[in-house]
Amino acid sequence: MIVAGVGCRREISADEIERVVRLALGMFQLPAERLDAIATESDKADDPAFPEAARRLSVKLMGCTVDDLDRVAGAVLTPRSLDEIVGECQRATDLGHDVARLHSGDLSIWSAMGEQLRRLELAGIPYTVTPGVPAFAAAAAALGQEQTCPELAQTVVLTRTSGRASAMPAGEDLKAYAATGATLAIHLSIHVLDKVVAELLPHYGADCPAAVVYRASWPDECVIRSTLGSIAAEVARQPIERTALILVGKVLRGSDFRDSALYDAAYQRRFRGRA
Repeated sequence: MIVAGVGCRREISADEIERVVRLALGMFQLPAERLDAIATESDKADDPAFPEAARRLSVKLMGCTVDDLDRVAGAVLTPRSLDEIVGECQRATDLGHDVARLHSGDLSIWSAMGEQLRRLELAGIPYTVTPGVPAFAAAAAALGQEQTCPELAQTVVLTRTSGRASAMPAGEDLKAYAATGATLAIHLSIHVLDKVVAELLPHYGADCPAAVVYRASWPDECVIRSTLGSIAAEVARQPIERTALILVGKVLRGSDFRDSALYDAAYQRRFRGRA
C-alpha cells in the first residue's frame, strides 16, 4: 500500500497538495495510479483542501497521529517556515528516517536553499542536493530555441525584479542589464510585466522579440510569443499571475542568424582534424 504523507500549513490549496504529491511520486518514478491514499495529521485532515485533493487523485484520505507519522520510514516536507522545516529534519534524523525537501523551482537561484543548508550544517544533519531543470532551460526547450546565437547574443542574464521577500541590490536593475543587449530571462516578475516592458523598451525597441512561458515543462505549459511592445497586451488576453518566465532578446527572432563555426567543415578541432 502506497500512502503519501503531507505535512503543511493551514489553508493550503488542493492544487498545492496535488502538485507536491505528484512530485513526490515522480521522485520514485511512480505513476499517480499506484497511490492508495494521502495522509496528514488528524487535526489538519478537516481542511477542505485535503478531501478535494484526495478526490482529484482518486485515493482515500487518512488522518494520522504524530506517533503514526513517527513510524513512517521517510517524509516529504511541503511549504512550511524555516524553523518548522529544520525541526522536522531534526526529528526525522533523530529517528533514523530520511527527509526529501521538494522545491518549486531551481535550487541554484531564489530557492532559499542556502539558509536551509546553513541550518542543517549547524545542527550536524547530513544532506545531499539533487538539482532540477532551471526554468530558463525548460523555457528554451518549450520555445525550441537557443538563448545564445552567433553575433546576436552570447550572454543570458537570469534576473528578477524586487519583491516582498527580497529587494534588488543597488546596481542590479533591468536598465543596467538591458544596456548590454543580452538575452534576458526575467523570473518572478509576471505580475509587473508592464513595468518590465517600460524599462526595457528604450534599450531593445518595441519590435524586439519577447515571450512568456507559463509553467515550463508542465502538462499545462503555455507559450506566448510576441514583441516587447505588444507582449503585455497578449498576456492580458489570458491572464497569468505566477509561475511564468519573461524572455526578451534578439535570439527569439527565430532563424535569422548565421551558422556558428562549431560544425563548419573547415573549423579545426582537437578531435576533428582536417588535412
